[in-house]
Amino acid sequence: MRISPEQLALVDRQVKRILDSGNYYSKIYREAGIREVKTEEDFLRIPFTDKADLRNAYPLGIQAVPDEQVVRIHSSSGTTGKPVIIPYTARDVSDWATMFARCYEIAGVTAKDRIQITPGYGLWTAGIGFQAGCEKLGAMAIPMGPGNTEKQLQMMIDLGSTVLCATSSYALLLAEEINRRGLRDKIRLKKGIIGSERWSDAKRNYIARELGIELYDIYGLTEIYGPGIGINCPEQTGMHLFDDYLYTEIINPQTGEVLPDGEEGEIVITTLVKEGAPLLRFRTHDLSRILPGDCPCGRREPRLDTIRGRSDDMFKVHGVNMFPSQVEEILGMVDGVSSEYKIDIAHDDSNNRDIIMVTAEADGRVDFSRTAETIRQLFKSRMNVTPKVAIVSLNTLPRSEKKTQRVFDHRGD
Repeated sequence: MRISPEQLALVDRQVKRILDSGNYYSKIYREAGIREVKTEEDFLRIPFTDKADLRNAYPLGIQAVPDEQVVRIHSSSGTTGKPVIIPYTARDVSDWATMFARCYEIAGVTAKDRIQITPGYGLWTAGIGFQAGCEKLGAMAIPMGPGNTEKQLQMMIDLGSTVLCATSSYALLLAEEINRRGLRDKIRLKKGIIGSERWSDAKRNYIARELGIELYDIYGLTEIYGPGIGINCPEQTGMHLFDDYLYTEIINPQTGEVLPDGEEGEIVITTLVKEGAPLLRFRTHDLSRILPGDCPCGRREPRLDTIRGRSDDMFKVHGVNMFPSQVEEILGMVDGVSSEYKIDIAHDDSNNRDIIMVTAEADGRVDFSRTAETIRQLFKSRMNVTPKVAIVSLNTLPRSEKKTQRVFDHRGD
């Protein structure tokens, strides 16, 4: 997807704003000889940036406006290293709400809906983003935040919530609890807006079936406003990204080469109008591809395919590079196995070799021993790794109100 003349003009303005601000990136751009962006070649000379740069600039080194223009800060939800702090101007907050309201509209949500918001509030961008978009749309916000499942279900029933906003992990927990309590006939949900983490087809199908709802993937990250910068439409042919606010590239994560539409790689995003903390060519580490052609829905924005994982989610066992998405693909091939699993990796000092343990859930109608052997053989044939496999009953593995951690690497313990 080539950058348009209109987008180039916006990037040029961003570069000049950054240079005038004297912030962290102004020094990097001066050293790289970046003074203006008039052509695509100029744009491609802009160096990539990623979360490590934002941590180096902690706390507010990337701020590109005076303090009196900053109306809010947010911080990423990561737990390693220094947090990433992002300042927002009033325009940034308004633009984010506008994009989020578009997301709701694309999903068919209207002002008549009642939107139950379960993602977290506070420094995390999720809850407040869902709420701002809801209010911009004119719908009723039910700002529950995470946890207190008893209260969540009470409000869902008593207020007749029609839209659920959640991580896929918490949507699964709610679906299982509604199923367990026999509440399906008492809820009025029609749609689910799900974000924050990649999720398998098995989990998606279970949530949609048990809640009787249409599901929509919403995309975003704290560094780039937050959730609400893109969503898939009822055609379910990829997530529409708002190219009047963002320019999106796909690169080879190893070489940095820009890839053509249709090829999978790492998503790189440039903010075209963001004021508080403009980011140019930000490496998200999310893996996907830009879908070529136009969507059947008629919208003309570029579309991202389903997020396949993260380039930094990779783990290595016996010299084999593996991603959680590959594990989920294998488990999805096995009858009776749920979407929930856990991977433990350890080192056997006595034999000087790594051990990988896969724990998966299965329903009671299948033979656990035979199911474990099937999974072992699939791993061996498809990944050239033979794990130890434990099959446990449904609902045995812990559920999360936020993101679910899948891989536990004990080799450094």
